Amino acid sequence: MKRHVFRVVFALLLVAPLAAQSPKGWKVRPDSSASASDPDAAGNIKFVTMGTGFHATNPRAAVYWNPANTATGNYTLKGTFTLMKPSGHTNYYGLVFGGSDLEGAAQKYTYFMVAQDGTWLLKKRDGEAATDVAPKGTNAVVKKPDSSGKSTNALEVRVGADKIDYVVNGTVVHSMPKSGAKTDGVYGIRVNHLLEVQIDGLAVTK
Repeated sequence: MKRHVFRVVFALLLVAPLAAQSPKGWKVRPDSSASASDPDAAGNIKFVTMGTGFHATNPRAAVYWNPANTATGNYTLKGTFTLMKPSGHTNYYGLVFGGSDLEGAAQKYTYFMVAQDGTWLLKKRDGEAATDVAPKGTNAVVKKPDSSGKSTNALEVRVGADKIDYVVNGTVVHSMPKSGAKTDGVYGIRVNHLLEVQIDGLAVTK
């Protein structure tokens, strides 16, 4: 129990100083790897404005959000993610939505992400626990790194009156009933460790 409390307090202490390095209004919450066989890299998380979007360099996994960015009801959340180079193994990056208490111990959000091996992932975070919303999937529409080492994938979460569609590069890769899902709340970005990603066009439309 004491170890759990320490981890929560440590994470909360990290939010404020990292936020000072981020684009105005944005906050960063890191997740340190607890696996000895899959350690984080050395160095600091960097999240900066680049071009018309954002650039994330992640030795550790992190969630990025602006508290002013919220979505409710029926909406489409979208963003285009360019992986700058592959990592040594599969790591995911993508969209966060339905977020609440993102700085606190009771953080909640759902995340829809893709990886360099052509798979997509749909999970939810509740406090320190992360659980699958759907089994991990593979789809040919998820672009893998090309000869330059880069790949670009456009992700969307389409929240309708009765269902939620998860979309990669214009193709629905998964659909599920909206009933019981938490979709109202803060939206943002998640990038797992050992990745460098450019994010463009992050927006919500009705």
